[in-house]
Amino acid sequence: MNCRFFKSNIWIFRLTIIILLITCSSNQKAPKVQTGLDRIAEYHHLFQGKRIGIITNHTACNSNNQHILDVFFEMPDVTVTALFGPEHGIKGTAEAGKAIESQADPLKKIPIYSLYGEVRKPTPEMLENINILVFDIQDVGARFYTYIYTMSLAMGAAAEQGRQFVVLDRPNPINGIAVEGNILEPEFATFVGLYPIPARHGMTVGELAKMFNEEGWLENGVKANLTIIPMKNWQRELFFDETGLSFIKPSPNMPDLKTGIVYPGACLIEGTNTSEGRGTTTPFQILGAPWIKGSDLADSLNNLQLPGVTFHDTTFTPVSIPGAAPQPKYQDQPCSGIKIVVTDRNRFKPYFTGMNIVNTIHQMYSDSLQWRASHFDRLCGTAYIREAIINNRDIQMLQQSWDDALEDFLKLRKKYLVYE
Repeated sequence: MNCRFFKSNIWIFRLTIIILLITCSSNQKAPKVQTGLDRIAEYHHLFQGKRIGIITNHTACNSNNQHILDVFFEMPDVTVTALFGPEHGIKGTAEAGKAIESQADPLKKIPIYSLYGEVRKPTPEMLENINILVFDIQDVGARFYTYIYTMSLAMGAAAEQGRQFVVLDRPNPINGIAVEGNILEPEFATFVGLYPIPARHGMTVGELAKMFNEEGWLENGVKANLTIIPMKNWQRELFFDETGLSFIKPSPNMPDLKTGIVYPGACLIEGTNTSEGRGTTTPFQILGAPWIKGSDLADSLNNLQLPGVTFHDTTFTPVSIPGAAPQPKYQDQPCSGIKIVVTDRNRFKPYFTGMNIVNTIHQMYSDSLQWRASHFDRLCGTAYIREAIINNRDIQMLQQSWDDALEDFLKLRKKYLVYE
């Protein structure tokens, strides 16, 4: 055989193998994210011989779609003695803002205490038969989503009663990099914003728990005996649809990730008499009112050339949806408005976009727009955004006015990040 021919074929063979290896490597999917609940067996020693209370809802499932309650019931030498439900209840089916009553689980024969009614912080009596409080709920990454304050109040109660507190961490569904918005002012602290964090915080619930605890923000300045069970394979730049996990809607009006992405800004519409799309299948993605002309509003917003987003005119009629929107704004009335279409979710600024939507509606329909001033200010964590809009101040300058405070928050936040 010709040696030159033989050597040539060897090099072709080697090159083919290299190409195949590169191709296979590039086609491999990133490993699926493991939540704290997925890793619970690694931390069995924490719970062995203990009585456990679990703050949770329907979103607390592992990668095999097994609910946290079943996971803990299968753990040897561990006893679940109580459940605690946040806003929307353990099953996540109650409408926003509706008080939830305590009850008992008919199958497991354990109490289910409501933390969204007359009581929002576990009482000493509720913790009497508990050694460890566990928190596992999917958050959405916005300051005004109440689950993180259910967590913080429970952390405070656990600290006061000498109980350990464990957070099973989950992804921030709208990524853990982007941070946006003004810092909440203390005088506007409510259950839709208790602490000085921005509207979009870019943190997981575990990271927030560390911050709330170490910064002394818990009620009466107490500190919890806190353990975070971290995720595995989660990277900060990931959106939820890149985690390999199944999306379970965290609340009745948060049906999908698209809604979660626009929510940190579209939620501001709740503080006006404009419909935020409740009573439709796409809440927060569509906005409008009977007195708005959608094509004009869409044109005005598109002229602003906001990053990563475009606006389409639309029409819709809100209807009563039991458990989600029993009495939506403009029920059974045809509305004209806009659909928010995110074209680049990495460039999109939901909070700044929401401010511009409200500002543009005010400029175009000031005779019809009405403020639910206290609620709008609670959502914003300040009154100066509403006042700036009313007084026709420049929104771009308004955004720049909180840059220094946001930079300070980013420095603070860095101390509590669990994931690089």
